[in-house]
Amino acid sequence: MATFETREGGRVAVYLDFDNIVISWYDRVHGRNAYGRDRQRIAENPAEPEIAERLSQAVIDVGAIIDYAASFGTLVLTRAYADWSSPVNAVYRSQLVARAVDLVQLFPAAAYAKNGADIRLAVDAVEDMFRLPDLTHVVIVAGDSDYVPLAQRCKRLGRFVVGVGVAGSTAKSLAAACDQFDAYDALPGVSVPVTTQPAKTDAAASEAPVRQRRRSSKDPAADLLERALRLEHERTDADWMHSSIIKNLIKRMDPSFSEKGLGFKSFSDFIKAHPSIVEMNETDNIRLVRLVPDKR
Repeated sequence: MATFETREGGRVAVYLDFDNIVISWYDRVHGRNAYGRDRQRIAENPAEPEIAERLSQAVIDVGAIIDYAASFGTLVLTRAYADWSSPVNAVYRSQLVARAVDLVQLFPAAAYAKNGADIRLAVDAVEDMFRLPDLTHVVIVAGDSDYVPLAQRCKRLGRFVVGVGVAGSTAKSLAAACDQFDAYDALPGVSVPVTTQPAKTDAAASEAPVRQRRRSSKDPAADLLERALRLEHERTDADWMHSSIIKNLIKRMDPSFSEKGLGFKSFSDFIKAHPSIVEMNETDNIRLVRLVPDKR
């Protein structure tokens, strides 16, 4: 099994409790228990102008989550658990399928019942660890304390457990059970709407700073480059990074990426074409890159 420190050789499994993350982010944006108050209106008519606007303000950046997971190594499998017949989840299906995410359908639950995602997700994760012994990392995207036993079991089976949850909606016990925990709010590329209201919580994730991210540009390749630089900078806290590491990370985030397909002779030429995002240092024939200071 690959060592955890060598991310280039990491093999990663990702499990998303999608209902949990959607509801938690809605509450993060609109205030505590906002989704519970709006649940019936969302179910009855999500196209109602006021509800549609509130939903649009609380859209999840699927790419930010998948790209973050890819920073740990090769994504071996990625699964998202939800009732995909629900309009609030259905709008994400095309995005998830485009990122090769398996959609696991859960039976709709009564308003007072649990959706069963934690049970199905946990069973699948444990089965996958025995079926795929070369898995090195398990990424759990959720905030429910019910996932604590799963995180503990993954660690006992020798996997490095990464948790991702919405600040203010993640149980402190879950964050403590993981080897590493990051708030969804702080992932590179995530924009926190100005309507965000702070929620009172004891969750460890709430201590992470909420960052006002710039909106994505119209250049997908530039967005990909900036996100890769942010991920590697925040992982290592290094100022300068080898350009080859950034290229490998970009290829894991988007296997279809090709600098030649974009019209550049080399990755260095691609880098040099984005001076507003990245700086390059080619001293001693070693190509080092860093995110421009005002982008940090």
